[in-house]
Amino acid sequence: MAGNEVLKNSSYVEWIKEIKEKVRRAQLKAVVAVNSAVLEFYWELGADIIEKQKSAKWGSGFLTQMSRDLMSEFPDVKGFSEPNLRFVKRWYDFYNITKINSVTACDQIAKIQEKLLFQIPWGHNRIIVTKCKAIDEAFFYVQKTIENNWSRTILTHQIESGLFKREGKAISNFSKTLPSPSSNLVQEMIKDPYNFDFVTLSKSFSEKELEQSLTDQITKFLLELGSGFAYIGKQVPIKVGEREFFIDLLFYHTKLHCYFVVELKTVEFEPEHAGKLNFYIKAVDMLIRKDGDNPTIGILLCKNKDKLVAEYSLSDINKPIGVSEYKLTQQLPESLKNELPSIKEIESKLSRKKQNAPQTNSSK
Repeated sequence: MAGNEVLKNSSYVEWIKEIKEKVRRAQLKAVVAVNSAVLEFYWELGADIIEKQKSAKWGSGFLTQMSRDLMSEFPDVKGFSEPNLRFVKRWYDFYNITKINSVTACDQIAKIQEKLLFQIPWGHNRIIVTKCKAIDEAFFYVQKTIENNWSRTILTHQIESGLFKREGKAISNFSKTLPSPSSNLVQEMIKDPYNFDFVTLSKSFSEKELEQSLTDQITKFLLELGSGFAYIGKQVPIKVGEREFFIDLLFYHTKLHCYFVVELKTVEFEPEHAGKLNFYIKAVDMLIRKDGDNPTIGILLCKNKDKLVAEYSLSDINKPIGVSEYKLTQQLPESLKNELPSIKEIESKLSRKKQNAPQTNSSK
């Protein structure tokens, strides 16, 4: 049905009046809660559009006319373009046609829509619906956005890195070594695998090179570790008896109030790796941990692992340890790597350049 014909339809005219009234009510509510009110209105609008498409015979072109009518009445409102109206419909449709375990998304939405969907900006909702395939995945990112106050850029990165499939998947002994609910919280925050796509290394990189690359990109590394991690240092010395040992990476978690010892391995997981990390955790608990700190936790990051070997290795370990893999997506050819200057070479060259720079006399 063409736009002019839709205008002549009395049911459409009456319905568009109702929509306009809803807009006005939403605008009043927006004084108190702009985002929530707008999204609540979008939700009702999406439901109305779908219902009218089913019950009224206005044809597919009515959204074009609807957009014209609303934009004419509310020229300062940006959300009534035809593309956005179509996305409003898509947004509502996504959560109402997807099913999980034979329970419709509509049943779930009735309980949590105001607490979740309406708490994040419309732009974030658009990203989630565009990039997620299932409702459980979508709600996962909605919750993470609320918890961590993610920007749209970070949200996009986390979705594209597959965080939903990676978080909470590490092999660990947390259920035996940490009290509940701490064990569940720590398990959920440990990923497997960790995505180090911001690191560029050769195929035969060493543990020292991986460690250096991660600390050179510490901001991105902390983002991948997750909210709450604070970087303490690399190759942190600890003296036990007459011997000195060095921890690869040491972090403090500001929310869990505990230290995290991170060990890096460029090879497949071996049982002795867990024993060494257990020793480091014990040393941190005895020598660094202060009153009020919770027990230290270890994360072993390895190139790959046999799940059963990892489970067996952790079964009798008395310190909390998680074992995860890491993935690198950028690797330099060995020949090119040898042609590039090292960080020390670059720093040395810059230092010489500064020393040889002509001195200027500011006095006149």
